[in-house]
Amino acid sequence: MVTLIDRTPGVSETVRPRHPEKAAKPDTPRLAKPAWLRVRAGGSKAYAETHTIVKENGLHTVCQEAGCPNIGECWEKRHATMMIMGAICTRACAFCNVATGLPHALDAAEPQRVADAVARLGLEHVVVTSVDRDDLADGGARHFAETITAIRRAHPSATIEVLTPDFLRKEGALEIVIEARPDVFNHNLETVPGLYPRIRPGARYFHSLRLLQRAKELDPEVFTKSGIMVGLGETRDEVLQELDDMRSANVDFLTIGQYLQPTLKHAEVKRYVEPAEFDDLKTIGKAKGFLLVASSPLTRSSYHAGDDFVQLREARRAQLRSA
Repeated sequence: MVTLIDRTPGVSETVRPRHPEKAAKPDTPRLAKPAWLRVRAGGSKAYAETHTIVKENGLHTVCQEAGCPNIGECWEKRHATMMIMGAICTRACAFCNVATGLPHALDAAEPQRVADAVARLGLEHVVVTSVDRDDLADGGARHFAETITAIRRAHPSATIEVLTPDFLRKEGALEIVIEARPDVFNHNLETVPGLYPRIRPGARYFHSLRLLQRAKELDPEVFTKSGIMVGLGETRDEVLQELDDMRSANVDFLTIGQYLQPTLKHAEVKRYVEPAEFDDLKTIGKAKGFLLVASSPLTRSSYHAGDDFVQLREARRAQLRSA
């Protein structure tokens, strides 16, 4: 059972709605989940240890804040996706379960705490993401860069993937992040452009696409990555056109997963896409020239990210050998 509107402690002793902008909205329909979307809850010793490390370092994870269905599997492998700059987002996307509101001030000690947790977990590939911070002049780009630098010092062997906001109207922000030399630059397009007004109203499709293209221009060696959800009402032709758009922007790695409705106040699932259709999209993506495509109902941006990075790096080496 998913709580319709759960509560998150604010700065003061009062509590506020997690999604105040959705509280007055009518409930949306909920489709019954098919069998292939059943997941096992975590409860192992390794899961508990991961939870303890995250808690002791005072960190947020997208695994928890976004209600990721894969948290049990990932945390049992001691894999956690760090979410920096707090747990309150300035955007109110219709698909997202992260809390919305006015964020707290940045914590200057957070980059080092993230680095310490990465070292304690022994992560060989770490994914760092964040809420949108439209309230900051650089959108949080400097905080991303400081986190990358701290991880490099604390755990030099780790490869680093950043999943950033769009830095809309934040001139120079992307350059700050790329200058810190992440191994993977990820920014999710999330859905097809025709659905942006309903699903991702605070973003702009072609700005996000250009962000990915610009990252590759700034550092041709960085792997670029983007992901979309299906089941929101998009058509097959719209999805295929989006794949072409990504390839035109030189995106290396594509992820495709099923949208899951966090609460009855969020956008509804229009349909559950069959696993065979995900397999078909993976084949098409590879044919279009992506170095790697992860496509399944439970695929998420950071799901199996470490294993995927190994494959991604080998795919580039094979491409260079055959050139």
